[in-house]
Amino acid sequence: MNALRPVNGARRGSLARKIVVLTTVVAALAVALTGLIAWQTAAHGAEQRERDRLTRQATVLSRLPVLSEALFNGAQVLGGPDGVQLAVIAADGTVSGTASPAVDRTSTSALLAGRPVSTTGILGGRDVLLVGQPGVRGGAVVLTEPKTVVTENTNQIRLNVIAPLVFGMLGAALAGALLARRIARPLVTAAQIAHRLADGERGVPAPVDGPRETADIGRALNVLDEALARSENRQREFLLSVSHDLRTPLTALQGYAEALADGLIEPDRVAEVGGILADESRRLDRFLGDLLDLARLEADDFRLDVAPADLCAVLSEAAAFWTGLCARHGVDLRLERPAGPVVVATDAFRVRQLIDGLVQNALRVTPEGAPLVLAVRAAATGGGAELQVRDGGPGLTDDDVRIAFDHGALHERYRGSRPVGSGLGLAIAHRLALRLGAAIGVEGHGPEGGASFTVALPSAAAARAR
Repeated sequence: MNALRPVNGARRGSLARKIVVLTTVVAALAVALTGLIAWQTAAHGAEQRERDRLTRQATVLSRLPVLSEALFNGAQVLGGPDGVQLAVIAADGTVSGTASPAVDRTSTSALLAGRPVSTTGILGGRDVLLVGQPGVRGGAVVLTEPKTVVTENTNQIRLNVIAPLVFGMLGAALAGALLARRIARPLVTAAQIAHRLADGERGVPAPVDGPRETADIGRALNVLDEALARSENRQREFLLSVSHDLRTPLTALQGYAEALADGLIEPDRVAEVGGILADESRRLDRFLGDLLDLARLEADDFRLDVAPADLCAVLSEAAAFWTGLCARHGVDLRLERPAGPVVVATDAFRVRQLIDGLVQNALRVTPEGAPLVLAVRAAATGGGAELQVRDGGPGLTDDDVRIAFDHGALHERYRGSRPVGSGLGLAIAHRLALRLGAAIGVEGHGPEGGASFTVALPSAAAARAR
């Protein structure tokens, strides 16, 4: 009953926790990747922004009629110092202004040739950004800015990025927790229902709403609940039937044994009573033998010795065994078989056991003078072969056919109106056929008027594929 619970108290992480951890890890990776990219691009973006600003200023100064450092210094006084320095390049290549030490010959040549310049330089021992624009009347204007300004802007950008990244990661973790709870809730409910079913509770409805997968689990649990209820009802009915069938011979044995012990049996009836005791003992032994056969067929280690077998020979052996018994009951045993062999890969001993069980069941209900037919033929399609046991008895109704192979079903239905055995013969035949990889079916009324059982054995190729 506790098969669904962790063994030896082992604890495993819950699905919800794993989803939260997974979403948090994914969010952290995304945040880390985004932060790394932002961290690397912040410096480039800050530098590019400062270069664009210097370019705009240099462009404005280059369009003045007269390039003048004094005019630029006046603008700085009005706007406040920002670390930007100016150099003016005259048409003859002379460089003047506070930023002139940072202007090298390459930049001077490019600017005098009419090409703008955007590079770096060194001014006062510090790295600076250097931007130059050719003047409209010749010469050029060069502006420089310390790189420390870029570093400060970069740090500010990075600080501004950290907070959104942290909040994004926290939001992802929260979303993961909510998602995990939503996903895990129906699974937890399904596990609780499964535990209740394992503890023997029945009629526990499982929800079938929500996502398709969880709805499928709910429907499967409902089907399992119904199947367990049906199976347990059948087992209960079977045990009641078994106890009844055991009690009858045991009661007879006990009654006659007590009568013999008390001296209540007349001497001339001792032989008769002994025969009754022997019959009841054999009946009890046969019933217990059927129970053991059924238990063996249900076992996982049930052995089959599969080899090529001629079903015509197997059926002929069975007919030779049953001919005498059928004759004593006045039943006409007939054998239908083709002229040549019918060979399949199977366990001949188990096939004979299956035939004997079906014949014993048919002989019990076949009246005197009626036929009992054993037939074999090759399958019409797909290889393999078909065995048939047909009788001239009362046959079966459509409802009988539906439950024919259930434990004791027909036995319980007809115990007061027909000769019955242990009630396990057809269940044994059905299970044995499945073990052989065969299909067994029944018709309520065959050619002889009674029931017709057909066993379809697979071909050798199909048997090897199993």
